[in-house]
Amino acid sequence: MRTRTRSALALAAAVAGLTVAAVTPASAAGTVLTVNGLGGDAVAVGDVLSASLATGTTSNLFSSPTGTSGVKCGASTFTASVTDNPAAPGSATEKVTGQTFGNCTSNVLGVLGVSGVTVNNLPYTTVVGSDGSVEVTPAPGSTIQTTVVLRTLLGTINCVYQAPSLTGTTGAADNSINFTAQPFTRTSGSNLCFAKGYFTAKYAPVTDVTQGGATVFVN
Repeated sequence: MRTRTRSALALAAAVAGLTVAAVTPASAAGTVLTVNGLGGDAVAVGDVLSASLATGTTSNLFSSPTGTSGVKCGASTFTASVTDNPAAPGSATEKVTGQTFGNCTSNVLGVLGVSGVTVNNLPYTTVVGSDGSVEVTPAPGSTIQTTVVLRTLLGTINCVYQAPSLTGTTGAADNSINFTAQPFTRTSGSNLCFAKGYFTAKYAPVTDVTQGGATVFVN
């Protein structure tokens, strides 16, 4: 009788456990991107993410990897939508739909000012890995492209820069995405457009606009 009772209790416990598992939402702690902390709530597919430059930093397109000559912007923002957020460790995928730059200046000889910096050929695909890696790629057959409009002594000129892809890192301490001296090549423009451009920017914190601006964590 005791054996039957124990068996019945064990069966009841197992059924109860399965029932709880069936009605409890999937644990968000298993996804690459979360909000409300590491191992927090899942960032849903379709959520819109956004970030501006980290406080006190600038976005730079300089003519050499370690130089200071080129274009510097005091404001920049990107917007992306999440297209895949699998279990961690793994890689989440985002579609970058917008990137803006403002408050831009140039110290290139012969340049009087910067009329605008425009990102072309959007959207781009961004893959964010649990290992802190970031890779940005254009659509097949396209290229990452930025057009810089400069005011010069000879009038307004358009400087077009292209790159096949960009690589960066995420920062756990400040929920950032970082790009350092990513190389671009001038494909159009006068000699006042420097031949090579090296892009550096730090965006922080990355937030989930859909979820009320909650900070995004990479797991």
